[in-house]
Parts: sequence; structure tokens; C-alpha cells
Amino acid sequence: ARALWALLAALRAGWCLLPQSGYLHPDEFFQAPEVMAGDILNLQVYYPWEFLSSSPCRTVVFPLMTSGVSYWVIKSLQQLDICSSCINSYTLLVSPRLLFTIFSFILDYSVYQLAPFWGADPWKALVLLAGSYVTLVFYTRTFTNTLEGLLFALLMVLVSSRKSSGSSAEPTSSSLIGVITTAGFFNRPTFLAFALMPLLYWAGLIVDSQKSIKTLINHILKFILCACFTASVFITADTFYFTSVSLDNLYSTNKSNLIDVIVQLHDKMVVTPFNFLSYNLNPHNLALHGTHPRVTHFTVNGVMLFGILHILAISAGFKMLKKCVHQLMLVRWYYRGPPGLLVHSEGSPALLLFYFVPLAFLSLFSHQEPRFLIPLILPLVLFSASPSRAVKWKLLIVLFNLLGALLFGCLHQGGLIPCLFHLEQLIHSPASSSHPRHYTLLFAHTYMPPRSLLNIKKTDMHVEVIDMAGAGEETLCQTVEQRASNFTCRDCHIFIIIPGTVRATITKCGVSFKNETLIFPHLSMEDPPQIPVLSSGNWRSQLGLYILELKR
Repeated sequence: ARALWALLAALRAGWCLLPQSGYLHPDEFFQAPEVMAGDILNLQVYYPWEFLSSSPCRTVVFPLMTSGVSYWVIKSLQQLDICSSCINSYTLLVSPRLLFTIFSFILDYSVYQLAPFWGADPWKALVLLAGSYVTLVFYTRTFTNTLEGLLFALLMVLVSSRKSSGSSAEPTSSSLIGVITTAGFFNRPTFLAFALMPLLYWAGLIVDSQKSIKTLINHILKFILCACFTASVFITADTFYFTSVSLDNLYSTNKSNLIDVIVQLHDKMVVTPFNFLSYNLNPHNLALHGTHPRVTHFTVNGVMLFGILHILAISAGFKMLKKCVHQLMLVRWYYRGPPGLLVHSEGSPALLLFYFVPLAFLSLFSHQEPRFLIPLILPLVLFSASPSRAVKWKLLIVLFNLLGALLFGCLHQGGLIPCLFHLEQLIHSPASSSHPRHYTLLFAHTYMPPRSLLNIKKTDMHVEVIDMAGAGEETLCQTVEQRASNFTCRDCHIFIIIPGTVRATITKCGVSFKNETLIFPHLSMEDPPQIPVLSSGNWRSQLGLYILELKR
């Protein structure tokens, strides 16, 4: 098991460096790397609405600490002439991912620490974790959900402390628990759904282990003070970022004006989680991003991410409700009985609550995406790693994760990142450098292209990116025909990037092409290939992404 875990850990790091071509969701770029590439590297990017000063809904602290640090490092290496061409599409993609991959081993550490406490086999749990495609793919991507999962893991480690003698340890990490809970809330307010059960468990430990009210109050005060301090750090950083008040203004003002600046900061105070909640609690806003049935997380997303493990957890939950209904009452768990009741080695009810309570809270919202559930992998593998569980399902688990890794790590929108690599090399080729050319890149029926991977400075105006998303045939043809008939210069080049499944649409537009490049593989679930076509000799085209250069 140790050798298998080491092999899977090496696969996680190696696949990140390869890199993975699958494109899971635009948020993996537009919640951190794209924004930081514009701010730190001065590249042409697309700023999502959450990072505009008119509607700040995302904290800038974590993007700065992750993608920001990665880009600052490669920028410094290039400025010091240690690496003459450190900034390119590959490093822009891989450097933030590599940092997240390193951080992902916090999960492995947490599982190793928590497994004995919850009666699980440590190495069995580690193999389940490292072999899951959720870890291999989602936890190596720059999602806020990834950070949410890591913070959830650290919180579980802090609240699940135990002395070497085996008895429950006295809770001494109140300050760290306050910091992590607040940081998680600012990263994603949904973190409170994940933190609820660990915090209740921690509170139960305090009540059970303390004889003095004074000590109890001391723990609570430490938690509140550290939470408030952490919140003030995030609010200050976000206020400076999203408002016109800068540190330079503070240093350049005299004492009489400093008070005015502080008042101005107070008036413009930015609390991103409240803006996030205000936006997402509005059903009309959620409908803009897609609405789903409330049972989607339970019936679809959980199975899509965790497969048979999710189904086994549901089955165990129903059995436990049927046989042990009195043990599932929180009052009896935390106040009538010792915490040891929560740590049964066989079917621990607490681990099921750590899994299902966040699942239930997230199901209250009508917008439900699979990635919202990735933090739940920790309690699930701990629950599944008891000596009597999941053994007879080994083959199914392996096949499921192989399929998930292939689908999401390679195929899903898998041509778009290599396409951007190809276009970046074309735009920065020696021929383009010696004879300036103008490029128009028109993307249709693909995910939103991260412009930062083209490595174009904000001062360069020779590249235009047009994202037509899922435009209809008429709108697409009108745009293409207009561009084809209006070449404004001799060295203008117009490229259309479109999946093979809608390649026939372009042929109806009455334009011709002088070059075409097929990038394989590329699977668009919005425009999926038809099974009869896949069985024909045209299957490669259906599972590819075309780069078409318009003829003048």
C-alpha cells in the first residue's frame, strides 16, 4: 500500500507537469490565475465580474498567495536573467497548478493523521485518496473549492486531537481554529457548511473536558479574537485592492490628511463574503448560472465524483438511521455521552455527518456543480477505509477513477489549452516579431479561453480575442463573413477555433480557409459527438478542436 501511494503521488506531480490538457470549468482560470496574470505580469486578460470594483465578490488574498506568488517568482527569475524566457504559456499554466499540487499533499497528511483517530486503516485511506481522480484532477487545479477542501482538512485535524494514551485531548487549538474558519469563510462563504460539524464536535470536546467555566470562556474568546483579527486582515487587503485608495496614498499624505484617508477607507470598506452571499441568495442571479433540482448533489454529483463510495455511504447512512436513531441525536452525542461514541471503528456516525451535513446544506441552493463537493473526499475516504469496507469493490473503484481521470483530465474541453499553446507560439514566432502582424482569434462553442496563456502584454494591440461562446449558426456566420470581407491590413490573420462537432456549421458560412489544424482530443459536452458518427471513420474529427485560418 505504501508503494502504491508513492506511485500515485508521483503520478499526481508528474501529470501536473506534463501538463493535464483537460479544462474542467472556466473558474479554474478566472478565479485566480487570469486576474493575477493581469495584475502582476501586466498581460492582456479578461477580468471576471467578481473582481471588478463595482461588484467585488471574491477576496484577493488567496489569489495573491497562490497564483500571485507563482507569477511573481517567474517574473523575478526573468528579470534577474536566470531564465530568459520564463514567462510563456507553459509556465503560466503550470506554475500555479504546481503550487496547488504541492498543497494537495495537505490532504494526504490529514488522512494519515486522522485515520487512527476515526478507526480507519491509514494506508488504505491514503490509497483511496491518492487514487481518486478527484485528487489527481480537481486538487491540482486552481479552484477556490480546492482551497476550501484543504482548509476543511486542516480543521478536521485540529478538532480531532488525541493523546498518545488514546483518550481525547484537551482542545488547545482555539486560535488556529478561529483563523482557519474565518479564512475559509472569506475564500468561499459555503465553507461554513463544511465547518459546522467540526466546530460542533470541537465544542463538544470542550464541554466534555473542561470543569471550569473560566477555561471554557477562554477558548471561546480565543476563537472570536483570532477570527476577528483574520477577518480584519482580509477586509483591509480587499479594500485596498478594490478601491482607489492605495498604500502610496497613505505614505504620501501628511498627518492631517491621514485621518481623511482612514475615513475614506472606512467608507469604502469591502467585505467580499457578504457581497457573495447577497448575490447568490438571489434566485434570479443563480438562474443566470444554471438551476438544478435540489437532489442533484445527492443523486448525480456525488456519484459523478466518488462513484461507489458515495453509494455505500448513502446505504450506510440509511442503515444507521434505521438501527441507531437515538445515537443520531446531537444532544445525546455531544452532551450526554462521551466523545468516544463518535469514533466507532465500524460505521462511525460522526463521519457520516461530516459528509452528509455539508451535502444537505449545499443542496439548499438551486445551482449545484460537482466541484462544490470535492472537500467531502476527506470524510468519505476515512469512512470507507475501515477494514471491512470497499474491499470487494476494488476493481470497480479502479475502473471508475481511470475513466474519470481520462474524461476530466484529458478529454473534457481538452483541445483548448493545447490550442492556446499553439497560438502563443505562432504569435511570438520570429517571423511575427520581425514583421508585425495582426491576429484575430475567434473562439466559438468552447469554454471561455484564458487570454493570459497567449502571453500578450497590455500594451500590445496586435491580437484581438473574440469569444462567441455558444453563438447560433446565423450569428456565427454573420461575424465570420464580416471578418472575412474586411481585412484591414496585408498582414492580418484571422483564426476560427471551433470543435469538430460543429465544424459543418462553418462550411455553410460561404468562406474558405487556407490552413486548418486539428488538435486531438477535445470533447465538448455542450456539443457532444453523435454515436453513429463516432463509429465511422470521422471519429477523430468529432473528438477534435479545429484552428481554421480564413483565406483573404
